[in-house]
Amino acid sequence: MGNEFYTLHDFMLFTKGVVYYLMGVIVLSILGFWLYITARDEDKLIK
Repeated sequence: MGNEFYTLHDFMLFTKGVVYYLMGVIVLSILGFWLYITARDEDKLIK
């Protein structure tokens, strides 16, 4: 695969990058879920 880490610094840099991607996905999913929940509340208010 080519993901060989020869030093601790390489491993930590790769791990830090993966964590940033995961945090971005989590923030976007929470935002999407929040918009989904609040849209359902607005539909109930209109009726």
